[in-house]
Amino acid sequence: MPTTPVALVGLGSYLPPQRITNEALCERLDTTDEWITTRTGIRSRHWAGPGVATGDLAVEAGHRALKSAGLEAEPGAVDIVVLATTTPDNPCPATCPDVAARLGLGPIAAYDIAAVCSGFLYALAAASAHITAGQARRALVIGAETYSTILNPADRTTNVIFGDGAGAVVLSAASDDTEDGLVLDIDLGSDGTGRDLITIPGGGSRQRATTSAPDADDRYFTMQGKQVFTQAVNRMTESSQTVLDRLGWTADQVDWLVGHQANVRILNSVARGLGIPAERAVINLDRVGNTSAASIPLALADAAAKGSLTPGARVLLTAFGGGLTWGAAALTWPDIVPV
Repeated sequence: MPTTPVALVGLGSYLPPQRITNEALCERLDTTDEWITTRTGIRSRHWAGPGVATGDLAVEAGHRALKSAGLEAEPGAVDIVVLATTTPDNPCPATCPDVAARLGLGPIAAYDIAAVCSGFLYALAAASAHITAGQARRALVIGAETYSTILNPADRTTNVIFGDGAGAVVLSAASDDTEDGLVLDIDLGSDGTGRDLITIPGGGSRQRATTSAPDADDRYFTMQGKQVFTQAVNRMTESSQTVLDRLGWTADQVDWLVGHQANVRILNSVARGLGIPAERAVINLDRVGNTSAASIPLALADAAAKGSLTPGARVLLTAFGGGLTWGAAALTWPDIVPV
């Protein structure tokens, strides 16, 4: 079986233009800006406008990632597209084939991955595996979400947290002498016994298989925050440490920790647990909120645009999401310009 090195060669991101501040939410919810920022670190988020779906955001981010990689959106640009999302355009079919078609990439393999906030790392692992096995030369990996479409308008605990957006990367087969941009290791895990901690109760076959009438609120996203907080810190720290141990890296050798942007207290706790200084943890959730599967590529694009990520930097990624799912990955940063 071939074992081809995989490198990150392109990065793109997209946020819908509508910015929702904490003050705007306070006008209709029983909350305050201080309450939101103290507990989450979030000050604003972006929500998609009427008629805008996840696939629309994914196409925008995909276009930009291809441009960053120096590729045209045309047949042959990539061999596979993997889309991580919890908010597909439809329950059936998958959103990714439509995204690939709208990007003009031809009749290539394209599929969705549903691992909630860990989705981007799961998609990164899947696409990397296709390249490592020699099944693809280049892959487009997208994380895209429109959480605004699944939030209960009356629930302050979820409305203040989540935002919409999309981020994408292009992966490519690399030569053995390539150093920068290499995806070095990925660790994934899950625990289905915690499936009810993060869920949308209604709409699936389990709810439809019952004889009772569905509750109207079952169509909305729900989360048991306190338990999720503890699980997220523990799982992200453990998975990250597994990757560090396998690579022989110490905390001092990690230039940047890019965690799933769920909560600033979670990110600080994970950094502290790993022994990584808080100032080396990338944080952009204050401006975009929790964008689930889109959060890691959006954070990477933000840090790269600021010049924080320089070629050769050692970057540690980690995430936790519904399922329960979690993961971590390590790479060396490439010489690219995000779009």
